[in-house]
Amino acid sequence: MFKPLALYIGLRYTRAKKRNHFVSFISLSSMLGIGLGVMVLITVLSVMNGFDDEIHKRFFGMAPEITISGQDGKLADWRALEKEVEQMPGVKAVAPFVGGQGLLTNEGQVLPIVLTGVLPGEEEQVSHLDDKMLIGSMAGLKNFGIVLGKGLADSLGVMMGDKVTIMIPQATVTPAGMIPRFKRFTVAGVFSAGAGFNFDSKLAFINLYDAQKLLQLGDEVTGIKLKITEVYAAQQLSKQIAAKLGDDYQVGNWTDQFGPFFHAVKMEKTMMFMILLLIIAVAAFNLVSSLVMVVNDKQSEIAILRTIGATPATILCIFIVQGMLVGIIGTLLGLIGGIVLASNATTIVNTLQSLFHTQILSSSIYFVDYLPSKILLSDLLQICGMALLMSFIATIYPAWRASKTVIAEALHYE
Repeated sequence: MFKPLALYIGLRYTRAKKRNHFVSFISLSSMLGIGLGVMVLITVLSVMNGFDDEIHKRFFGMAPEITISGQDGKLADWRALEKEVEQMPGVKAVAPFVGGQGLLTNEGQVLPIVLTGVLPGEEEQVSHLDDKMLIGSMAGLKNFGIVLGKGLADSLGVMMGDKVTIMIPQATVTPAGMIPRFKRFTVAGVFSAGAGFNFDSKLAFINLYDAQKLLQLGDEVTGIKLKITEVYAAQQLSKQIAAKLGDDYQVGNWTDQFGPFFHAVKMEKTMMFMILLLIIAVAAFNLVSSLVMVVNDKQSEIAILRTIGATPATILCIFIVQGMLVGIIGTLLGLIGGIVLASNATTIVNTLQSLFHTQILSSSIYFVDYLPSKILLSDLLQICGMALLMSFIATIYPAWRASKTVIAEALHYE
């Protein structure tokens, strides 16, 4: 079967037993170095993807992606606005809410809360709170029922069916003077959204109609919140919605408050990729050294090939093939090792924690108490592509040097 001459000789040089074992050792170390770099890079980026995915699940399951409110912080004709917004491209679901702040008290314990009034059926389409319930359900939000975060419930020492009192800063005028407004609620459920954003220790949910009565809003709501198809398009979509609705409405999105945090996470992943790429660069530098020594070792053979008609371009391709084969094998080894290690990262860390009786990860610091991992095809393609590109660049100088071999000088001592 016909093979291109450069490919045939390049593969033969790679398979041949080298007289200089030191050269073989450097080639092997280059191959293993590239494999190690690829494996580490795949594993680290997969772990960072896992953390990023967990943060997204916790954050976007609770925080609204886009909110629409009136200029005075209230919406009167919100049902009509819901129908209009639902027809807009990129919007998946819409739900009204009443927002406010207050104090939650029980047996002398007083805690500040962010109070949100919701319609359970519509809220489920936006935040999926029922999936985060530890006990009870959002359907229990009726007749002045309240759903608390786990942190709030633990701090107050309350359980299902217990009574708590909400005090809001809006005062009620009485013959005795101005007094804060109080209302007793029954705990109808407890949710947990995980640590990291203090949702469990700050948020409390009540029925929308109860919130309207408590805050004396009548039929008005604070605003509506939107769930969209692409969370990272929130900023652009919110501008489009604001332009369409006009100046009578205020349109906000999650990037207003939390954008810098997620930008920092993305920047951290990029910087980690660039730093760990240096491992592959070091291995590629070793590949340059090994190929230069191979070229020096095969000066006479290169000269003979030139005398029988091989062009400088053919000699160039021969050593590019030899160097790229080392890079390809190293990249494949790293790819296989990285996928295996990243796929079992959670199990490995859990085993180490059990073996040494220690907790490596704490949910109070890292959002989760285990090591998550998520392998993305785009990361695999990017890493392998960079490894192969570095291997190709590493072969250029030695191959060019081989193509410039002077026949008379190479054969002078043969």
